[in-house]
Amino acid sequence: MPIEFTHVPAATWRNEAGAPFFRDVAEAARMLSRLEDAGFNKVVVDDPKGLPANIEGAASVLDSASPLDIAVSHRVTSLEPTAAARQLAALDARGKGRVALRVLGETAGDDAAGHVAAWQRIDEYLVLLKRLWSNERPFDHEGAFYSVKGGFVPRKGSRGVSIDIRLGGPSGTALKVAGRHADVFELAPGSIDEVGRLMARVRAVAAEHGRAGKLRFALPVRLGASGYSAFERPAVELADPPARAALTLLSYATLGIEEFMVAGLDSPWAISTAGRETIALVRNSVSRREADRPGLPASDPERLSRVAG
Repeated sequence: MPIEFTHVPAATWRNEAGAPFFRDVAEAARMLSRLEDAGFNKVVVDDPKGLPANIEGAASVLDSASPLDIAVSHRVTSLEPTAAARQLAALDARGKGRVALRVLGETAGDDAAGHVAAWQRIDEYLVLLKRLWSNERPFDHEGAFYSVKGGFVPRKGSRGVSIDIRLGGPSGTALKVAGRHADVFELAPGSIDEVGRLMARVRAVAAEHGRAGKLRFALPVRLGASGYSAFERPAVELADPPARAALTLLSYATLGIEEFMVAGLDSPWAISTAGRETIALVRNSVSRREADRPGLPASDPERLSRVAG
């Protein structure tokens, strides 16, 4: 099972006001080159200005020499589905399969009804996106949240538009939407048991739609000055030495996690160190495990324990 690493820029996980590095062409080229050299597969593009700015940032990645894939963040309230479908279809044609759409849940405070309505809106939005990406002729739609007249995305390829959808959220309402639409589920951070239970819940809901085998899982983690920890909360400690950090990641990989979304790596030193001392160790351990015992879980805790010890 290949393990992927996705870079999450600091402005995304800290909600910082600073401009993302994608806005500076020269800095973007340097950063993308560092990430590629460190072993990253993908980068999150999440500009506070919304989807149009994210599409512009993603286009800068596609126009560079970098082979990294892109996860484009989007809050559905920021742009009508027909406009979003057209812009994303154009980006997909440009990226030739390298673009995924990361749909962010809306904040509805403690209002349960508002929370349900927000996710129902996301559900209808995604239904419309998929229909717009696949339809051969214009259609009308009248729903609880959106009204579309003559909806159509021109200049689609012969197979339409195929963009992976990324969703997350631990509530039952969020899981229902994810089970129906998600290609990748972004997990909430937590202990091995907590993450495993959430994965089981997501798979069960996806199975209701015949999609249990089509779902992949991503786990956010953070690397800071004091070592590794779970994204946003200290439920997982991935402390030095690097081999022990890799061991923890591999323990999560045994659950079926295929992607780690790594935040906190923004300096050249931090990126290169993580690539050399942790990402490479995880990849090498997975490769050895699969070569020795193909078909079994990717991680080998006993072997890596001896390296870490």
